[in-house]
Amino acid sequence: MNRSLTLIITLAVLLVVDWYGFQAVKAATQQASPGWQRFARLLYWSFPVVALLMFALSATLGSDFWGRFKFVRGFLFSYILIGYLGKIFMVPFLLLDDLSRAFRWVISHFNSSSTVDTPIVANAPDVAVPAPTAQLRDPDTISRSEFLAKSALVASAVPAIAFTYGIVSGAHDYRIRRVPLVLKNLPKQFDGLRIAQISDIHSGSFFNKTAVKGGIEMLLREKPDMVFFTGDLVNDRAIEVKDYKDVFDKVKAPLGVFSTLGNHDYGDYAAWNSAQEKRQNLLDLERVHREMGYDLLLDEHRFLEMGGEKLAIIGIQNWGTGGFAQYGNLKKAAAGTEEAPVKLLLSHDPSHWDAQVRPLFPDIDVQFAGHTHGMQFGVETKYFRWSPVQYRYKQWAGLYEQGDQKLYVNRGYGYIGYPGRVGMPPEITIFELKKG
Repeated sequence: MNRSLTLIITLAVLLVVDWYGFQAVKAATQQASPGWQRFARLLYWSFPVVALLMFALSATLGSDFWGRFKFVRGFLFSYILIGYLGKIFMVPFLLLDDLSRAFRWVISHFNSSSTVDTPIVANAPDVAVPAPTAQLRDPDTISRSEFLAKSALVASAVPAIAFTYGIVSGAHDYRIRRVPLVLKNLPKQFDGLRIAQISDIHSGSFFNKTAVKGGIEMLLREKPDMVFFTGDLVNDRAIEVKDYKDVFDKVKAPLGVFSTLGNHDYGDYAAWNSAQEKRQNLLDLERVHREMGYDLLLDEHRFLEMGGEKLAIIGIQNWGTGGFAQYGNLKKAAAGTEEAPVKLLLSHDPSHWDAQVRPLFPDIDVQFAGHTHGMQFGVETKYFRWSPVQYRYKQWAGLYEQGDQKLYVNRGYGYIGYPGRVGMPPEITIFELKKG
């Protein structure tokens, strides 16, 4: 199915949802003043108008326009997202009303069909038949349909409030997550070593530099021995990090800051004038890592030595399944690390773990990943976890273990697309290595 047909089908479905939801707006506001009715209807139809505007701008101006006007893009995308999520929440109430109407129609049809005419008896005495009693409606009550219509509008407000709050507060509600990593082959010299991980910064999406700086200050207060950054410094272009370089270059640790690249760092989702321009963008981004003091591992490894013992840190370029680029070469990166009793891998995409790391490299103890963002939306409690991203990724947030190997998926520091987070706050992870 080509993109044009997909776009047409998407727009058709959205217009059907618009028309269906509009019935609730009309029913719920029928007692309101003409002015309020006009306002409600204008607000309601503004969402498809903005959606069509965004489609038109994307088709005519391309990704370069959105790259330069990222705040406009973020605002429009969020407005559409919040509007249509609200409409989706309306649908169950409208379906309930329509099903109720259909059921009552069927019952009334059968009742009218089974009515038997009363025979007329000649010369029968006249009998006074009482006039039917009028069904008076209490002016303070509302019909079932009006109640369901108003309930639908109230339900639509739930995602609107939640996702608006996710922009205002959730986007920068940084959380420290502490994770012990018990490794059976860990030399005693590394017992208690503390590693901080951040991932998926997406500096091209930020709109609050003070808040972003506050998150980095939280990380530094933890005083980790070393820091891992597992990719996606930008959305597409190296220039995006320019205004935040003086924030992220503050990330320091006694044993070093090690980094790798994510799928967005290669500029694969942007329009370029030439292959050379795209290549130069990647070289510029690699230079930014070095200028910030990050040791960027591109299919390479480093050894950390203490008291005659070694720990291997391996970093590869992005490698993912499901249509994501596979630039990395783990065989090359791990070559020569055989002597290290513990190997720690920086690999951006968690799908790498099941696809290659576990079956082919059983001596890699831990993979540190990111990529999923927890979809920036979900529910996490002590007893229950859910996010839509779990239907795409088997491992999508937190610690996973199989045998002696472990995978940790960081929920991300930044955001992309929707400029906020709901129930899935940005994460700074602090690991403590423990000898098993």
